[in-house]
Amino acid sequence: MSAAEIVAPAAGTTETVVSCEGIAAGFGDRLLFKDVSFEVKRGEVFVILGGSGCGKSTLLKLMIGLVPPRAGRVCVLDTDVWQTEGEARLALLRRIGVMWQQGALFGSQTLLENVEMPLAEHTKLRPEARRDVARVKLGLVGLSEAADRLPAEISGGMLKRAGVARALALDPPILFLDEPSAGLDPVTSAGLDAMIKDLAAALGTTFVVVTHELASILAIGDRCIMLDKEAQGIIAEGDPRRLRDESTNPTVRAFFRREAA
Repeated sequence: MSAAEIVAPAAGTTETVVSCEGIAAGFGDRLLFKDVSFEVKRGEVFVILGGSGCGKSTLLKLMIGLVPPRAGRVCVLDTDVWQTEGEARLALLRRIGVMWQQGALFGSQTLLENVEMPLAEHTKLRPEARRDVARVKLGLVGLSEAADRLPAEISGGMLKRAGVARALALDPPILFLDEPSAGLDPVTSAGLDAMIKDLAAALGTTFVVVTHELASILAIGDRCIMLDKEAQGIIAEGDPRRLRDESTNPTVRAFFRREAA
């Protein structure tokens, strides 16, 4: 991190809910990144950005316990993700929500049934109570009228919203979103961005968002880190709008201004 360009964050919460210290990750002989350290504060929309192949999605998977780090330490909600096992690990995973790039909904189930699934698996709520909760979550993302439709019957933007609703089912304090705007037209993407900001404000939920979509980064990000493939690590950190306007790093400037480096 010593070489990273850092823009000081605005005053706000100081409670850390995600902490990565000296993280390295890769596959086989290929090293994606090393010595990656950062913190995510409660209630913020934190964006992980960078060009293709820099390791954004791998870093997300590392934080939610799917890909182990080669080095370093990851703590989520005061729990060491990779040093915790058994029921304690499952308890941690129940406290985070994840929305994958394609929504990852079960095609044979309605949106309501998809959102009910985490409730059926992890709570003792009666079926009617599960349905009520699922309808509330669908309402939060603007899909009340689509509750009984199948994933194949709705648009790509609605699939993303349904994925967020399912991620919210257990009221997790943190949501991890993988490329939420990928494949969406600009208007639909802007609507999804507004929804994320509204949910963060209304629920106090922390969002960790992986994306390379510039418009979304600037619309939703309270703070960000930028990974770089050549540097194999973080090259900038801070408010994305300030990085766009103030950065002196040619790679950062090129990304935010859509210029050749």
